[in-house]
Order: sequence, then C-alpha cells, then structure tokens
Amino acid sequence: MKLGSFEVKLEKRVALRGWEATLISIFAILFALVVFSYIFLRAGVDPLTGYKAIFSYAFTSSFGLPLTINRFIFLLLCTYAFIIPMRAGLWNIGMAGQLYAGALSAFAVAYAFGAKTSQNAVLPAGLVIPLMIAAAILGSAAIGAIAGFLKGRFNTNEIVVTMMINFITYWVVARMIKEGGLFMGASGEGDGFKLPESIYAPLIEGVPFTLFIALGLALLLFFLFAKTSIGYQIKAYGKSPAAAKYAGISPFNIPLLVFILGGLIAGLAGYHYFAAVPGVYKITKNYGEFGDLAFYGIICGLISQGNSLAAIPIALLFGGLTNGGRFAQGKLKLGFGIDYALLGVLMITLVAFQFFYRYRIVWVRTPGKEASDVGIHG
Repeated sequence: MKLGSFEVKLEKRVALRGWEATLISIFAILFALVVFSYIFLRAGVDPLTGYKAIFSYAFTSSFGLPLTINRFIFLLLCTYAFIIPMRAGLWNIGMAGQLYAGALSAFAVAYAFGAKTSQNAVLPAGLVIPLMIAAAILGSAAIGAIAGFLKGRFNTNEIVVTMMINFITYWVVARMIKEGGLFMGASGEGDGFKLPESIYAPLIEGVPFTLFIALGLALLLFFLFAKTSIGYQIKAYGKSPAAAKYAGISPFNIPLLVFILGGLIAGLAGYHYFAAVPGVYKITKNYGEFGDLAFYGIICGLISQGNSLAAIPIALLFGGLTNGGRFAQGKLKLGFGIDYALLGVLMITLVAFQFFYRYRIVWVRTPGKEASDVGIHG
C-alpha cells in the first residue's frame, strides 16, 4: 500500500525479542478493550464505568482479589499442563480429565484417613496433606500417561484421546460424589464430602501455599527448556519427530514423558481448587465449570508462546477478568454472559495479534528503494 513517497509492506521477522512480544500483547489487550466498549455502549453503560467495576473488583477489592489469586493459580497450572506437550508439538486437551483424576485421588487419601466419617476429627496434617498432593499428581500423571503411551506406541491422535478421557473422568467424578457414591457429602445433593478443618491447606500471608508452587514451576520449566538436554530433546521432537528420531531421540519416550509431566501439573490444579481454596474444601457439584475453565490454559499457553514466565501475567489477567466480569454483570445489570463475551473478544484479539509475532509493518521509501524503520513496527 502506497502513502505518498512511502510504501507500507509486511516484513517477515527473523527473531522476536521479549520486549517486542510484550508490546504486541499490550496493544492487543488495549485494542480488545476498545472493541468491547461497543458492547457496553449498546447496554447503556459507560465503558469506563464498566472497566472500573471489573478491574477494581478483581484486583483491589478485599473480597475479589483472593478469588482472582485462586483463579490465577488454577489457570497458571493448567497452562503449564498444556505448555509442556505443546513444546513437543503435541496438544494436551485433557487438562480437565487430568485435574478431575487428581482431585479424586487427593480425596481418596482423605477418605482413607476417615475424613468423610469424622468431620470433626483432628487428622495429622503433616502426613495427610503431603499424601493428598502426592496422590493428586500420581493419579493425574497416570491419566496423562494413557495419552502419551498411545501416541508414542501407536501414533494415535492425542486430541481425540484426551477429549475422550475428559468425558470418562467427568462421569467417574459424578458417580463418586452423587447419591450412593463413595465420596458423597452429607447433603446428598451432588457435592463431595467436606475436608475436616485440620487438613485445610496451609495459607501463607493469606494465600494458599500452591501459589508459591505455581510460581516455582514457572522458573523450573523455563530452566528445563532453556538449559537441559531433556528440554532440548522435547523441543527437537516438536520441530520434527522424524529428524529427532534420526538424531537418536526416542519417538516413544518423549510423548510419554510430556503427557506424564502435563498430567502431573494438572493434578496439582485439581488439588488446588478443591482441596486448597478457602471456602471450598470439597469437590463441588459444579466441578464441570472448573473443567471448562481449564481450557483457558490452552489460550494462555498459545499467547505466551510456550514460555512459562510469560504465562504468569496472562493467567493473572484472565483470572481477574473471569471474576471481575461476573461481578460487573450483576452490579451493572448487564446481560447474561457478558464476562464470557469479554474473554472471547480478548482471546480472539490476542491470538489474531500473534500475526505480528511473525511479521512487522515497515515503511519503504519508494524513490530510493531503501527500507527504513521510521514508524510502525508490528
């Protein structure tokens, strides 16, 4: 496109710096908020009023901020569960099933120690809580291993397998917590039994200790893919399984490994939301909503380009918007689903703006045929 003596062209990027990716994401978020302002205007609400309600509740309210933090931890763990197979070129769509398996495994330990029948019992927290965490990650890793084994051994489609496992584990949970189920709660209305207070997850400065596990995993995964040989093998497999096999990298071990690791972290997400979030401490009858929420981990993983550190602010933003959007919907008397609409616009915009991860806009001076970056960079 020509503009006077200049021509606007797209130029393929050779490399993308971290600050450039950050700037693109910020522009995408601002663009999404401008676009969504139209929906506020159609509803007769000043966009500034709407956004103030969303962000103030999510990030400054004494009630909303803890909810945001808990949602953030959950989303961040689900993002990691997606990122690890993603770096191997594989798609883990089974975070929901894996976290259900993790939650059931954790509550199985509590059940074995009499948590269902002795609600007022003082259970040994120093023993039970570590065992619940271990059971959660082992149970979910076993579910993840199914997809990894089938992919590595028979080259099955991991998307189909993990989606099928989601449905299977969803109904296993339903059977376990509803009337007649082993983990049914006292109400008999579809909730699981509630954990005794003695084995509530410890809080550090008012937040679940799982926050520090999630942040520590960000550093661990960054180191894994940047500095270790196994991280190199995973990335090499992701670029070309055939070339990786020629180089001596096992086409069976890598899929199995990444799905075990992804499932393991998804199990932590299951433990976190059902056994470590204040006010929950049980498998709720609306557990399916958390399974649906896990799919936002896919979006966070794609936007962060598989970078565990970059996933932190993205998961925090999404965690805040899922809470603040629902609050603004009620406070401003907006239509049902306004929170999902906002997230949808944001996700579409962030994914669309990834185009500028690969290309940039440059001005080319037509008379001299000399390219110079004098203005806009994508």
